[in-house]
Amino acid sequence: MDADGSNQVNLTLTNIPADDWAPAWSPDGSKIAFQSQFDIYVMNADGSNKTRLTKSIDIDGSPAWSPDGARIAFSSSRDGPSEIYVMNADGSNQTRLTDSPGPNRAPSWSPDGTRIAFDSERDGNREIYVMNADGSNQTRLTDNPAVDAGPAWSPGGARIAFASERDGNFEIYVMNADGSNLVNLTQNPAVDAGPAWSPGGARIAFASNRDGPSEIYVMSADGSNQTRLTNNPAGDFLPDW
Repeated sequence: MDADGSNQVNLTLTNIPADDWAPAWSPDGSKIAFQSQFDIYVMNADGSNKTRLTKSIDIDGSPAWSPDGARIAFSSSRDGPSEIYVMNADGSNQTRLTDSPGPNRAPSWSPDGTRIAFDSERDGNREIYVMNADGSNQTRLTDNPAVDAGPAWSPGGARIAFASERDGNFEIYVMNADGSNLVNLTQNPAVDAGPAWSPGGARIAFASNRDGPSEIYVMSADGSNQTRLTNNPAGDFLPDW
């Protein structure tokens, strides 16, 4: 859809019944990676030329493009609990980056391509971590008994948005890239999740069920001007600019 919610177009409707979700725009805007059933696919931005990149017997999901468009990070349960992997944009050279007893999910690249944020349950509950793009120096950023999940790196690289249940329900938070200066942006009794920064960093799109089924909303990066973009009896989730 357009950034104001208009012109909503179905890109993946086919004669083959399958669930398609978790879209991720390539940096140049020409392609969209997404999860279909249990594998990662890529297509042109108009929905043409759908190509399967992974062929795992387990679940591959949460694709995230590197800033140069050369690689895609993703999560996979092919070796047991979900781990973070990276592959070339054509699906080749699939390489495991994490190896921990708890599931690791939702990778997000730093704008300079040197680091990847992700969430992990390795310490007993879901927290936000960061590591170098080669998997080294895995560091925990959040420390809370509630769930912290779905990190999204700001375009300038200074901040990370994520969803957290630390106030009793899922809200959108933002913190500095080192884990400091945590701020609740949404402060709503409903479920707010799946933050995605606009390219300029001025706005954040997210999903919320505050008005019934989950819809896509947008707000200023400081949490103001929260505006509903979709209005559909079905659930709308996981926006990406």
